[in-house]
Amino acid sequence: MTTSDTAAAVQRAETSDSLPTWQARLRRFGYAGRPRAGTRERLVPPFPKPDLRLGAVFGFSPLLATRLARWSAWGGPLLIALLAGLLRFWQLGSPHAVIFDETYYAKDAWSLFQYGYEGSWPEKANDRILADPQRIPLSPEGAYVVHPPVGKWIIGIGEWLFGLHPFGWRFMPAVLGTLSVLMLCRIGRRLFRSTVLGCLAGALMAVDGLHFVMSRAALLDLVLMFWVLAAFGALLVDRDRSRARLARALPADGAPGGRPDPDVGARFRFGPRPWRLAAGLCLGLGFATKWNGLYVLAAFGLLTVLWDMGARRTAGAPRPLWSMARRDAPTAFLSLVVVAFGTYLASWSGWFATSGGYFRDWAEKAGSAGPWGWLPGPLRSLWHYESQVYDFHVGLTSGHTYQSNPWSWLILGRPVSYFYESPKAGQDGCTSKAEGCAREVLAMGTPLLWWAGCFALLYVLYRWLLRRDWRAGAILCGVAAGYLPWFLYQERTIFVFYAVVFVPFLCLALAMMIGALAGPPGVHERRRTAGIVGSGVLVLLIVWNFIYFWPIYTGQTIPMESWRHRMWFDTWI
Repeated sequence: MTTSDTAAAVQRAETSDSLPTWQARLRRFGYAGRPRAGTRERLVPPFPKPDLRLGAVFGFSPLLATRLARWSAWGGPLLIALLAGLLRFWQLGSPHAVIFDETYYAKDAWSLFQYGYEGSWPEKANDRILADPQRIPLSPEGAYVVHPPVGKWIIGIGEWLFGLHPFGWRFMPAVLGTLSVLMLCRIGRRLFRSTVLGCLAGALMAVDGLHFVMSRAALLDLVLMFWVLAAFGALLVDRDRSRARLARALPADGAPGGRPDPDVGARFRFGPRPWRLAAGLCLGLGFATKWNGLYVLAAFGLLTVLWDMGARRTAGAPRPLWSMARRDAPTAFLSLVVVAFGTYLASWSGWFATSGGYFRDWAEKAGSAGPWGWLPGPLRSLWHYESQVYDFHVGLTSGHTYQSNPWSWLILGRPVSYFYESPKAGQDGCTSKAEGCAREVLAMGTPLLWWAGCFALLYVLYRWLLRRDWRAGAILCGVAAGYLPWFLYQERTIFVFYAVVFVPFLCLALAMMIGALAGPPGVHERRRTAGIVGSGVLVLLIVWNFIYFWPIYTGQTIPMESWRHRMWFDTWI
């Protein structure tokens, strides 16, 4: 027997020893298990080589087909983001009204750019703002507000550029909504190692009704969603780059793709991790937009250290939990928690730098005594302000027409009407003489997308629990961080549009399920064809559903009968 034959026999024996008993026995009858990737490939799965078959269908040369496949990594996401932007900026200033909670955030945003803090507005200020000529009755007396300032600063950028009118205060939400579609395409591509599935996830969010409506309204939840998604993307990049450094440190001898090494797995130092610092900054900006960003900070902090523990286990660490706790958890805490809270404090710089903000001088007037007297007065004043705001939020139980319980969110039990009018014949383009018309902006997800998303969440739960798929776990983490905390406040007045924070992860779950429905590469041609047809039909139905509800997402004037046809359930009215 030659040396190579001996090595091959030893390798087969080692492989058989590592297999479960039943698989080792089946080898006698020709059983061949799935090829196991090397350690380095398991740490950082490579992107698949470009598929040139589509280019060949159009008669492209292999070189041109290769270039097109590479360009699609950015070209596809940019095209989908362009489409999403065109949809979101179309007649952005319509309706010419202050819709729903724009009455708070649009005016507070303007005040921040005038004084550095939220000033006071008289009653019927909205009518004066929308009048022609416009009057802006803002006074410098500090107003009591219950949300941190970052989201309002961002909304104010549009007002600074275009003025205090509907297009101005909706401009930045539309920009962030468009950019979030681009980010989701790229995040999905990195998560699934597939440009097609990444672009599919972004396209699904581009045609989701809730994300669409929130991108065209000056509310804070879309801003929070943007920072949460940006933080998730930064952590994904950090995961790939830190694992790539760990893979390069593994010894290359003995096995293709490197072999695990207990010493490297336990003692390796990842070094600088700027993308995790960027994630901490984004999470801080999210927390400084709305406080429920704190739950996302806790969930993503746990997620990133578990990823580090998994990397060390793959690299051969004998006690990966202990190694992670010693070498990774402290730096993760600094990069995420400390940076996030520092960002939160910095977001109040306008309040600190001025003297007119609400409770700004509380420490000097009423809070000089007590055990915290050694703290600077502005910090004590801010702490008092925040404690008052917390009491307000947990005690907010007054009824509202459109409030809903989180149990009903995924099935769209009670959407929120941001704007409604009933034009008569001849008004606002109404041509129906019998019953008149309806004009509404309804904050509601695309029904078929959300209902399919319920099955997708069950699928990713299966992938995480039974197949140990880290991608499914990451998606579930994003959904849980944005959704589950609201079950702690079921007595509080809450609304379905809070769910926009986890819409990107719902779209990722649906893209993952559709990818499985289409079938993995290498399956039987008939199975592949049936899967692609079924997936295509589902996506087309979702797009059709978005188009069908377009008039009540954008406030178009439609006959009352057409409006009633779109009210599929009594709870939607």
